Amino acid sequence: MHRLAKRGNMNERMDVAIRKFRSRMSSYPPGMCPLALYRSFLQISMNQSCGKCVPCRDGLAQVDRMLQGILNGDATMDTLQQMRLMCEMIAETSDCAVGVTAANMILDSLKDFADEYVAHIENRRCVPLHPQISDDDDVIIPPSQTVPCITLCPAHVDVPGYVALIAKEDYAGAVNLIRDRNPFPTACAMVCEHPCERKCRRTIVDDPINIRALKKYAVDNAKADEVRTPKPNVSTGKRIAVVGGGPSGLTCAYFLSLMGHKAVVYDEHEKLGGMLRYGIPEYRLPKERLDEDIRAILNAGDIEVHTMTKIGRDVSFEELKENYDAVYLGLGAQIGNRMPMDNADAGNVIPAADFLQDVAHGKAMDLTGKRVVLIGGGNVAMDAARTAVRLNAETIHVFTRKRDDLTALESELIGAMQEGVRFRSLLSFLNIEVDPETGNVRAVWLQPEILGEYDVLGMMTTEHSSNYPYRFKCDVLILGVGQRSDVKAFAEAGIPVDRSRIKADETCMVEGMEGIFSGGDCVTGPSTAINAIAAGQVAAYNIDEYLGYHHKISCEVEVPTAMPNKCIPTCRAEIQEKDPFERRTNFDHVELPMTYEEAMREAGKCLRCDHFGCGAMEGGRCV
Repeated sequence: MHRLAKRGNMNERMDVAIRKFRSRMSSYPPGMCPLALYRSFLQISMNQSCGKCVPCRDGLAQVDRMLQGILNGDATMDTLQQMRLMCEMIAETSDCAVGVTAANMILDSLKDFADEYVAHIENRRCVPLHPQISDDDDVIIPPSQTVPCITLCPAHVDVPGYVALIAKEDYAGAVNLIRDRNPFPTACAMVCEHPCERKCRRTIVDDPINIRALKKYAVDNAKADEVRTPKPNVSTGKRIAVVGGGPSGLTCAYFLSLMGHKAVVYDEHEKLGGMLRYGIPEYRLPKERLDEDIRAILNAGDIEVHTMTKIGRDVSFEELKENYDAVYLGLGAQIGNRMPMDNADAGNVIPAADFLQDVAHGKAMDLTGKRVVLIGGGNVAMDAARTAVRLNAETIHVFTRKRDDLTALESELIGAMQEGVRFRSLLSFLNIEVDPETGNVRAVWLQPEILGEYDVLGMMTTEHSSNYPYRFKCDVLILGVGQRSDVKAFAEAGIPVDRSRIKADETCMVEGMEGIFSGGDCVTGPSTAINAIAAGQVAAYNIDEYLGYHHKISCEVEVPTAMPNKCIPTCRAEIQEKDPFERRTNFDHVELPMTYEEAMREAGKCLRCDHFGCGAMEGGRCV
């Protein structure tokens, strides 16, 4: 008994050690050499080997030596072939999954990172994206590891800088540093999906820093429209038409106006904001808080606005080309998709995007006593489901084919569950049953599924179960199956369009169209607000270059000096929300303010990767 107890205690301690190591795995920084990453995976597999079969025991060690030779620049192209053959042999002859999966992992790397292998063999360095080789042509310089939070923010906001300013209680400085790249600090503080947190190196110590919560604390203490924006440059006399008053279009207009150009914004709605106003419910983003950002943007420089103006109806695209020096198309994806099946346009069948816009326009459906079914698991679908709760629906059921289809933020899924939304997966949508008397939906038919193999991206696959189709009664059907942009007028004007998306390159220039730029959802398809903001920023700087300038914008903020961090493990401060039974009764903002103590503790956890461990900063940008 005594020995068994000690063995159990050791296993518990090993589990703790493995959990700590897993945190290091999840915080691998962007910019790391992929071959070095795969070698570390291989070595973990070697440590798991029991040593009973030769292919796994000895073969993996030989693969490791060959991979080390490639990283050292001592290999040839023959080494790649030898490594491939060795891995194929190990995968076919190993007795257990340790050898099989390790060998297949290296085979995958040979296919997925073929250019990296060739670059290491021929040039003794990574592909030219990372620092390369020393002047003496002998010592290989490790690839640069960029600051994770800055790199993974689509707008490349200086996260360590504004977190440091918050720690110094300079909230206005933090807001201005955010606006150096993102003129929607308040909106993003409320709704951003915070990809910046995904690879936060603080994970090595405890948990990612709650960056979004700190941003929200900053804008709660220094409202965007009360913080002075940078002084615009001298007027250039250039005029740029911006089509779309959402996050992408307004971001482009903001930066263009600070550069000294005149931006003229055209939007078909009564108010600016795009899907931030008409697609995100009030309980997540109060529109008065959105207006703080918009007022700051419009006051930043020479921006003229024309609302209730639709291109192709009120103004032709040809007029824009003739009257402006450049045009930016920042259309949102505001048209909800319907499924290509019978009765998709029946009564009480509505796309999620249309449902949310109706609510935003004050035309909400009365769902009292109604049974609502929602197909889809993205953020828009969750917004629709939680809005249906607030419209007094009797029940809301969300159906998805598989768990992987629940792509909404975990916080949104949890919030929906807390508010009474019910979820079921492994059911594929078959068809819609309509009441012949009213023409309204009365049921949906669903096919039970079973899980199959994972696909090449590690996602679940399904196939039909032998169980019979499942009939589910409902009064309202909401389709959360994506959105598209209204590009018909632009396609008719000669803009290249493919499947409702404008064809533009990474500089946002439209293919084959001189002086025409486009970005955001109308190019990429439905995406996040921060991706649309990033596209607007890129477009503004490339339009400036196209017009023959190279303007720089100073945010006039000095980032505090970085100090070493003691790395004491500390719990993550989460944004608290109102009680679910209270918040489901109204559209009031659900999040509660962060306390001063929480904000200071969370800001003090930043490891300042811009100075320690990853990269250096010059002028607020990675170098």
